[in-house]
Amino acid sequence: MESSGSTRSDDGRRTLGRSGIEVSALGFGCWAIGGEWASPDGQPLGWGKVDDDESVRAIRRALDLGVTFFDTADAYGTGHSERVLARALGKRRADVVVATKWGNVIDEERRLAVGSDDSPEYARRALTASLRRLDTDHIDLYQLHISDADPERAAQLRDTCEEFVREGLVRAYAWSTDDPERAAVFAEGEHCAAVQHRLNVLQDAPEMLALCEESGLASINRSPLAMGLLTGRRGPGQSLEAGDIRSRPPAWLPGFGDGGADPEWLARVDALRSVLTSGGRTLAQGALAWLWARSPRTVPIPGFRSVAQAEENAGALAQGPLTAGQLTEIDDALGR
Repeated sequence: MESSGSTRSDDGRRTLGRSGIEVSALGFGCWAIGGEWASPDGQPLGWGKVDDDESVRAIRRALDLGVTFFDTADAYGTGHSERVLARALGKRRADVVVATKWGNVIDEERRLAVGSDDSPEYARRALTASLRRLDTDHIDLYQLHISDADPERAAQLRDTCEEFVREGLVRAYAWSTDDPERAAVFAEGEHCAAVQHRLNVLQDAPEMLALCEESGLASINRSPLAMGLLTGRRGPGQSLEAGDIRSRPPAWLPGFGDGGADPEWLARVDALRSVLTSGGRTLAQGALAWLWARSPRTVPIPGFRSVAQAEENAGALAQGPLTAGQLTEIDDALGR
């Protein structure tokens, strides 16, 4: 039965917007397992070195624990994340919903992101390449990865995505953007199912959640753990490896500086710790529980690089959302 929006059922599942595609209420984000990649000027764009065998084990463990939604992009590791995900899923591809993204131009051999291309022609080439790397005949959710693309150009790409749906190459599509006005352009498309945007307990997005409610879209939550600040594993002055994007954070990545995690952000995390860790939750599990309580349309996609992280994140499903009273406590603690 198709849903008018993304809703969480008692067993921890969601329907992606108007698509009728059902997923676990928790997805796994596959950015980190892409390994190291960079811009031509040497800016790291990955999360550092990664063990592919451990990534495969983590994905398979997540599957065993009920996670059925995996979000990647052609840019992550310049194709490497898609290949690792395909290897891990193997014959279980039919059991999961796979989301990937396009728009960034990649050089696979040199592991570089070399620009962006918002043309419909490039969208088709990128889709063909992603289908090959993912070893599949369709993408469940195809997402535009150029957050600030021109809205008129985006309207063309929305129509291109509708063509992909008619051809059976894509089931539904979305835009990865933090701008509600841009997201609304895609929302006009019949098979637009979601918007992927930044949302976590430290960085609320009420306007985007309102759009999702009005347009019947799922809210796929990028940075649900604030790039690691909400895991409890980052301390002030703690250095990050050279290939980690957080070691040289670009302007769009708050909470980190050249010296590591920002002490002011860590202080905010400390102010929320007792509420988020109530009921036996870990800090990360509490942060995910806040997202489920924030809206019935949310599907957080925390990253992972190990079986232990996969188990901790998936463990949040059994705990469910925070209470309304706990949401109020958090707002009071943050002064909002």
